[in-house]
Amino acid sequence: MNGSEPAMIYELRTYTCQPGTQAIVARNSGTVAKDIRGDSYGKLEGYWLTEIGTLNQVMHLWSYESFDERARLRAELSRNERWVDEYLPLIRPHLVRQHVRLMLPLLPYKKPAGDGHVYEYRAYRAKATRAREWAKLFVDIMPVREQYSSPVCAWITDAGEPNEVSHLWAYRSLDERLAIRAKVMQDPRWQGFLKEAGPLLEEMTSTIALPAAHSPLQ
Repeated sequence: MNGSEPAMIYELRTYTCQPGTQAIVARNSGTVAKDIRGDSYGKLEGYWLTEIGTLNQVMHLWSYESFDERARLRAELSRNERWVDEYLPLIRPHLVRQHVRLMLPLLPYKKPAGDGHVYEYRAYRAKATRAREWAKLFVDIMPVREQYSSPVCAWITDAGEPNEVSHLWAYRSLDERLAIRAKVMQDPRWQGFLKEAGPLLEEMTSTIALPAAHSPLQ
């Protein structure tokens, strides 16, 4: 949507863990996995533990220059002996399922200032063939929405969830989130956006997540 922006792609990996093992998976990612891969096999943008929504999940966001680069780097990682022999055996027993989204940015990626945030990931499934129509309305209303707070990024999903758009927000606290969203809902310009964009959607989900110690987004 932003022709001046680099043609980055983002991968959001969501792992559902066995109950009680979420922190173990996150810790191994921040120690063993980080030591092995660093940012040599894709850049880690954020890593979170879910707090509200589906529980016992970790979410990690990676960026790549292109789909081809992702495919090449992940193939190289799968041949890394330390990755295969040291890291994967640590997390396999704790995983229930893995879900992958490959996403194209609708807005520039913006890291929030400072640390100590809670994050909200909102995923909307649009009616068939209507995701880009919703996305355009969302991009157009951003100057209004950003008068209250700015998203970290917004995406349209290319693979993993057809007809999906999603966006990531950072707040200082859940109370701040509640106050900001209440103000936004009172803005007649936002109300107009909801009236036009709402009928394009089929389903909406929201996940509140807290950053792991090794997450670049804090």
